[in-house]
Amino acid sequence: MATPFGVLLRDARRRVGLTQDELAERSGVGVRTIRRLETGSGNDPRIGTVTLLADALDVTPDERRDLLSAADGRHQPPAQRTAEPPAPAPQVSLPAVPPEVAESADHLARVIATQLRREEELRRVHDPFPLPVRWRQAPEHLADHWDNICRVPAGVAATPLDLAGEVGDVADAYRRVPSRRLVVLGRAGSGKTVLTLRFVLDMLAARAPGDPVPVIFNIGSWDPTATPLRTWLADMLQRDQPGLAAAAPGGATLAAVLVDTGRVLPVLDGFDEIAEGLHRPALETLNSLSLPLLLTSRFAEYERAVTAVDVLTSAAVVELTDLTPDDLAAYLPRTARRGTDWGPVMAALRDGDANLAEVLSTPLMVGLARTVYSDSRDRDPADLLDTTRFPTPRAIEEHLLDTFLPTVYGGHGERRGRDVARVRQWLGFLADDLDRRGTGDLEWWRIGGSLRASSRVLLVTLAASVATALVDWLVFIPLFTLKSGTAPHWRSTLADGLLIGPVVGVPFGLLYLLMVVRRGRITEPTRFRVRLFDRSGRQPGFRRKLTTRFVAGALCGAAAGIAYAPAAVLVKAVSPHITLPADTGLLVRATLIDAGLCAVIFGLACGAVFALAALLEAPANLTTATSPADLLAANRTTTLRLTGVLAVVLTLAIGLGGYLIVTGWRAVAGDFGGVIWGLPNGLLIGLIGGLSAGAGYIVAFTAWGHWLLFTRIRLPLTGRLPWAVTALLDDAYRRGVLRQSGAVYQFRHARLQEHLAKAYRATR
Repeated sequence: MATPFGVLLRDARRRVGLTQDELAERSGVGVRTIRRLETGSGNDPRIGTVTLLADALDVTPDERRDLLSAADGRHQPPAQRTAEPPAPAPQVSLPAVPPEVAESADHLARVIATQLRREEELRRVHDPFPLPVRWRQAPEHLADHWDNICRVPAGVAATPLDLAGEVGDVADAYRRVPSRRLVVLGRAGSGKTVLTLRFVLDMLAARAPGDPVPVIFNIGSWDPTATPLRTWLADMLQRDQPGLAAAAPGGATLAAVLVDTGRVLPVLDGFDEIAEGLHRPALETLNSLSLPLLLTSRFAEYERAVTAVDVLTSAAVVELTDLTPDDLAAYLPRTARRGTDWGPVMAALRDGDANLAEVLSTPLMVGLARTVYSDSRDRDPADLLDTTRFPTPRAIEEHLLDTFLPTVYGGHGERRGRDVARVRQWLGFLADDLDRRGTGDLEWWRIGGSLRASSRVLLVTLAASVATALVDWLVFIPLFTLKSGTAPHWRSTLADGLLIGPVVGVPFGLLYLLMVVRRGRITEPTRFRVRLFDRSGRQPGFRRKLTTRFVAGALCGAAAGIAYAPAAVLVKAVSPHITLPADTGLLVRATLIDAGLCAVIFGLACGAVFALAALLEAPANLTTATSPADLLAANRTTTLRLTGVLAVVLTLAIGLGGYLIVTGWRAVAGDFGGVIWGLPNGLLIGLIGGLSAGAGYIVAFTAWGHWLLFTRIRLPLTGRLPWAVTALLDDAYRRGVLRQSGAVYQFRHARLQEHLAKAYRATR
């Protein structure tokens, strides 16, 4: 993926009309070096190399300054350096971008602001007022030198900044940091996530057109050893905003250009959630980049990473502090229903109750206590003072976590209790599934439990086979009866469905094994719409994509065609109304010829139609829905539209193409062979092939098909989830059990996910 320097270099080269070879000859820089710099696959360029390239391109002074700044994020022209740390820090000059990119950035800002305001409402952050989340300067050994943070020149000492504040000041505190790199530390439940919400909303409120857009990324799912950070950021943007997968001028996606040109300000939430053993390479990668960012982490995990590697370069570090008894006395009584008395709890806190003071020192536990007691009519906060039931702070925390679900789901009475128990079991399964996969992102296209690769292939094969058999029995047989005026014998009908099913299902299963399972791929939601021959979204590699799809479709179709011929012979063999030739040799030769003809017919038709799918894929709109439920609905619509069109085209391709091929064969070789391919019969065969191939394509190669097969059917059948899975997730989101992060759900907090997963495993 191109870096900001690569984008600037490529644009400057194209403006003067030079090829990479011509620029290499004029500058004396190797063409391979230029190619690596433009694609971002090499190391950061040396200043001498940048100077040679700038001279060869005859750029303006401003363009030269932009190239130097992009080549080294810490480099500033001498005229911009000051002896004192600026306050506030000057805005970083971003490279110019095409209007489409600027428009996408502005749209992204509006979408994120709308989503996060909704999140604050559901979390009742302002009801009745925000908890006073405060922070102080972190220990010095966790932060870089103030000279580096303030970006002062050599020989000038920077004055340390006073960054202490509370939740409403976070954006201002960030702007006072000249390096635009800030780390927020805190223990579990201390308010880091809520702080990032407020930071993004405040930054967006003050954002001017062209400024970077702050975006929250759950960095826990990033593998720094496998994916460069900028590539991962662009992938996450496209996941949450499918419209950003469209191509920008120059060929890269809008998401990639936004990241590469600094139009995105990464808010990296959950450094501590990165998989064990990856904190060191993650910190090393962050130190190799100079992009502005805000990073959150638990204190202990960040301290261990810093001790093993080094501090985050040029980053200031602050630490969230605990809530005080005065904070609680001002907050909890105002959240209570009439008749709920927090007085005894407040008195115990003032008298120094160590257990309560430790538990109610974080916004997470205060929020749970509010839900369990202030929102309930039949629970008394004074129960928390029972040292027999709750002898330790951990016991109080487990009580609050355990009582949270019955409270938000209204668990009163025997029936309601059974309902809550089922919901707890379902959510526990989801939490356990996330724990096993080491993530907090509840992506609907990955829900499926721990299923072996062989089981997935078997299910896809079985689903495609069953769908084909149903098409044969419910569509093909009635139409054949209507056409011929005679219904086939029941044995023929049964055998036809049972044999034709695997003819289509097995090739799709094999193709799924080779193209998805063996390559370790996860089929993700589509990022396109169905449009007729829309060229706007075609990116580099489109021809290769077209060729790959044609070959895959042709192989799948040819395999089905080869299997179809002997299957048709077997169906005839069990039919009491059809007599096969007595000459076995003649029958075998006829079957082989039929298999060859069917392989050609089905192979060419399927290859052409699968390639046609690429021509029908146009980029998603910027306005494409980005919530989990809306993204699922959009993918269902796109999948059904695409497969509907392809099924019709495949029906005609098999019917008409087969008629022409068989007619040509008979004109050359005579009537030898058993294929009956008159135009009506060919269209009927094409219809079953088109509908069956469409069903196979859905279950094997689309995220919605996997959701339908592995989640909506398999998990309810095994009792792990309800039949209305989407309703369960949406309801949990509205009740505050889940939260939304872009196009995925997450549990309200990692502690809640951990608690539910542990309880689920205990019941198995």
